[in-house]
Parts: sequence; C-alpha cells; structure tokens
Amino acid sequence: MSYEHILFDRRDGIATVTLNRPDKLNAYTTEMGEEVVDAFRKLRDDETVRAVILTGAGRGFCAGVDLDHLKAHQAGANASKGPKLGEEDFLKVFPLEMVEYPKPIIAALNGHAIGVGVTMILPCDLRIAVSGAKLGLTFVKLGILPGLGSTHLLPRLIGRGRAIDLVTTGRIVRAEEALEMGLVHRVVAPEDLMSTAREIAAGYAESRPEVVAAARRAIGYGHDHGMEDAMRNEERESAELRKQREQG
Repeated sequence: MSYEHILFDRRDGIATVTLNRPDKLNAYTTEMGEEVVDAFRKLRDDETVRAVILTGAGRGFCAGVDLDHLKAHQAGANASKGPKLGEEDFLKVFPLEMVEYPKPIIAALNGHAIGVGVTMILPCDLRIAVSGAKLGLTFVKLGILPGLGSTHLLPRLIGRGRAIDLVTTGRIVRAEEALEMGLVHRVVAPEDLMSTAREIAAGYAESRPEVVAAARRAIGYGHDHGMEDAMRNEERESAELRKQREQG
C-alpha cells in the first residue's frame, strides 16, 4: 500500500510513522487513519523493527479531525474515499491493537495536539512533547464525546478529576502543564524532539524483543488485576520466557 497522508520510515531497528498533512496541521481524516493502521499492522510482525515512533510533519502534531470532513459526516455524506468517519478501524479497533502491541510505541509531539491528536497518543508507551505545544480534548465544543478508548485510558493516566476537567471544559493545556499531570512524560526543545525519541527507541531496541513484549503484557495485566493475580501472571510470563530461551 502506498501512502498519501503519512510518511513511513524504517532504519536501525526503529520505525517512524509521520502524519503528513502539514498544510492542514495534520488534521485527521479517515484516509489518514486507515494508513496509520496499515503501517502499524505491517510493523507488528516485522522482526527488524524493535520500536515505533509516531510523530507529525510541519508545525503541529494533529489539529484534531478535519472540520470539513466532520461536517460532511454529520450531514450524512462521506468526505473521503475511505470509510465514513466513525466506521474506520482507526477508531473502532486500533486503540486495542496499540494497547496490546508487542513493540514499544513512542509519541513524539512536534507541535499542538487537539482532539483526536490527543486520544490517538493515549495508548502509546511514552509521550514526548516539544515545549510550548498545546494539548486539548475539545470534543465537548463540537458536541461529541472523545473516543479511541480515552474514557478508559485518560483517568488511568492523569486521575479521574483531571480527566473530567479536561474533557468537560475542553480547555487547552501547554506541554508543561501536561507534564505535571502525567499526560506527557517529557518536554523537550523542538530541535531535540526526534533525537530524544530515537535515543529512547534505541534503548528499547537493545533489549530482547520477546522480553519487552512480555513486560508490556505483564504491566497491562497487572494494571487491570489485583496484586495476587498479577504475581501469578508474572510467573506464567517468566515461565514462557524460559521456555523460549530453552527452545531457542
């Protein structure tokens, strides 16, 4: 599949998926979403890739849904060659695929992230933003609710109270406040963004991929279960890793 709305790069064990509608601040359309899904699915089983970086081209990461696309959808039309907004895999199943992805995913926010620009990064393992970037879950101002599992992920990341604050007010926060609340993990200078993301990804790539995948699964399981169940799952995952080593 050739891509029109994203860039796709693989080198040194690291893949970079770049939203590429810079003239629209990478505003989301279903076509872009389907291309992102396709790229991540191809990378899933690519043994040469150990980590994935998701970023944007130009001045912004993602300005939210393309408003012309949204208006056409609300009017019952389809503004693209792809599926109608809300019916594409990106919104319906991709967040689950990201949470269960066997490789670490780093979101590198090169600029503002609004609406779906925020919800798409919540399942990522690490979120880095450039200083001064603005983030906002502005769905309420459009008369819609946030999707992509964000009502599950967001309160787990920043707490219920902060999640309610951001979603019900639709207010915009700068990267520095997002860092304080745990919405992003690091804030860096714009010129350091990709070098920082690649340095982190390279660190992931130094570890055995099956161990990284097992660790991500175990943490996800432990997050959603009690401590006793988590400990038993750790034993199961460790036993499976030993079995793989013995067979390999």
